[in-house]
Amino acid sequence: MLISLLRSLTYTVALLSSSAGARSTTWDWNGIIGDGQSLSVGAHGLPIESTRQPYGNLKVNTDSLPWPVDPNDPKITLVPLVEPVGRLAKTYPSSWPENIDGETPHSAAGNEISALSIARFGHDLVTVHDAVGEDGQGMIYLKKGATHHGLSGRSYEAAIIQTKAIARLAEDAGKSFGVGAIFMTHGETDTGNAKYEEELYQLWSDYDTDLKAITGQKQDVVMIVSQHNRLGEYSPSTIAQWAIGDHHPHEIVCSGPKYQYPYFTDGLHLTADGYRQLGEKYGQVYFERVVLGSNWRPLEPVKVEHTGKIITIQFHVPIQPLVWDSTLGDPHPSTAEWAKGKGFEVSDPQGKPVMIDSAEIKGSDTVLLTCGTDPGVGARLSYALVGEKAMQKAPFGASPHWGILRDSDPFVGAVTHVAQPNFCVAFLWPLNPAPH
Repeated sequence: MLISLLRSLTYTVALLSSSAGARSTTWDWNGIIGDGQSLSVGAHGLPIESTRQPYGNLKVNTDSLPWPVDPNDPKITLVPLVEPVGRLAKTYPSSWPENIDGETPHSAAGNEISALSIARFGHDLVTVHDAVGEDGQGMIYLKKGATHHGLSGRSYEAAIIQTKAIARLAEDAGKSFGVGAIFMTHGETDTGNAKYEEELYQLWSDYDTDLKAITGQKQDVVMIVSQHNRLGEYSPSTIAQWAIGDHHPHEIVCSGPKYQYPYFTDGLHLTADGYRQLGEKYGQVYFERVVLGSNWRPLEPVKVEHTGKIITIQFHVPIQPLVWDSTLGDPHPSTAEWAKGKGFEVSDPQGKPVMIDSAEIKGSDTVLLTCGTDPGVGARLSYALVGEKAMQKAPFGASPHWGILRDSDPFVGAVTHVAQPNFCVAFLWPLNPAPH
């Protein structure tokens, strides 16, 4: 406990001294919408742990109203934010207003934001949460104007309904209200979707336009995307969830990967504690980007140079220096060529693994890879994108796609009291020609 308190104090000092941006607009009630698929609604997140609200955070209560829900129905109220964040699902697949499977990231996120606000400003910052994700559904059922298929295809409409309801309740209560962010916990079903980034950006654009029309806010709604790390090799949706933040840095940000969190026995979904840790990371990124208005970015590559056997990778590091994590275990234990790569993967132009002899941290923001041979023009560098085929999950209980490069962020979750440095995103970077 003493170590956790010291880490929290260190993080607060770092936050006070390093935040670059001016504080953004906040409201009396700050809306957060959770969208995505099964991990967004807490699949296998049992038993539920967040059953007490220590601050002033709220969630939407729909009573027993059936679909379609009228946002003006007086049975809709706001109640203290605890889990489950909404009504429990009775079927699979399911949809709002009965779409929650267990502990979601929302309570931990809201409570993390409150704790950071109190540490920084001396007062609570109230967030109002609604979760509209649908188990197992790809972007085709999350987008605006989605065709209904059974219970699927309601999520976008549900977010609009709930936002209208909160806006009405805020007006009645004399409170200002705006939507600060969308937590996007998604991507597994779209593992092979080459248009995922385009579709994800369109989803953000539609949300931003329609939510502003309801709340009257001028401030853009930030989409905070958690990268999935479970299915497929070189998954387009995994890559897109990182790259979209580089391509649209003011609107969308990747919060980082999920491979470092505790997973359920299926190696696909998180445990209740895993969802709480994810929520704390969402809360940290929300506070940086939405509340402080800083240009927070994940641990990600910014420059790659390839000369013969040597590959030099420079990173954006949220809190320097770079560190090899000692808790997750070395990745690729059964792939001899990459066993010394610490999560890095090099393939020749034909897609065959290239021997990595060593991976070394140089300075505070650079990694030097030494290969057994020159990978050649047209080769590719990747990180945490290829899973071990013989493994359902990693030795520490997570996805078989993982790496051990992280930063030195002293952030400790206010809910779980677990240290949460920033682990490197999964990425793909062609070697000669130019990157993405």
